[in-house]
Amino acid sequence: MAATGEALTPQGYIQHHLTNLSVGDGFWTWHIDSLFFSVGLGVLFLWLFRSVGKKATTGVPGKLQCFVEMIVEFVDSSVKETFHGRNPVIAPLALTIFVWVFMMNFMDMVPVDWIPSLALAAGIPYMKVVPTTDVNITFSLAIGVFVLIVYYSIKVKGVSGFVKELTMQPFNHWAMIPVNFLLETVTLIAKPISLALRLFGNLYAGELIFILIALMYGANWALSTLGVTLQLGWLIFHILVITLQAFIFMMLTIVYLSMAHEDH
Repeated sequence: MAATGEALTPQGYIQHHLTNLSVGDGFWTWHIDSLFFSVGLGVLFLWLFRSVGKKATTGVPGKLQCFVEMIVEFVDSSVKETFHGRNPVIAPLALTIFVWVFMMNFMDMVPVDWIPSLALAAGIPYMKVVPTTDVNITFSLAIGVFVLIVYYSIKVKGVSGFVKELTMQPFNHWAMIPVNFLLETVTLIAKPISLALRLFGNLYAGELIFILIALMYGANWALSTLGVTLQLGWLIFHILVITLQAFIFMMLTIVYLSMAHEDH
């Protein structure tokens, strides 16, 4: 598909599906589609869980309430087993991260042509529907976690304690302060970078595979049949991938914040 209606080459088809709807130039480029779907899914998550919480009963729960309670209990047990400090913010934060990231990842389950085709019919040339395949979104999430790591490190240990952690570990000697500072700074900065790139890389690769499989449709009956089989197989496997990536992002966030609360 294309904005002018002409057929795309395989290279053009892939490029079309990997292009964001953007406004602005350079650093101030805004990916409208990524912002729309990420914010929309975040609002949906808040509305859904709030509605279930307001309507929750002590009797036999409905299917939706039971599902939400299972997620809450799963996240709560993960926090209790991993986080060793005392902070009422961590469990709600972990729940938000897990469900929000999962919902953004789950957009990869929508057939790759459905939403872009509807957008094109409405006059929108590009529409990328999986927010976590946009490195800007994953880095935004990771930077938010990084700010919390620094904030709680200073709050729990104080400014002097945080500075000592960066300068007196792992070698507790004044002569090794430059080496310690270099090692600890790299370790600290690597946390948000690894969070962002891990999530982005896995979801981007998954989306690209769906696009490549979609190219097989319409070529001939043999390739179309093979494409359906591959699509189903990758769909089933990718459900595990998107769940695992949401879980990993949540667990690493809990671990990093637990480390920030440790006062050495």
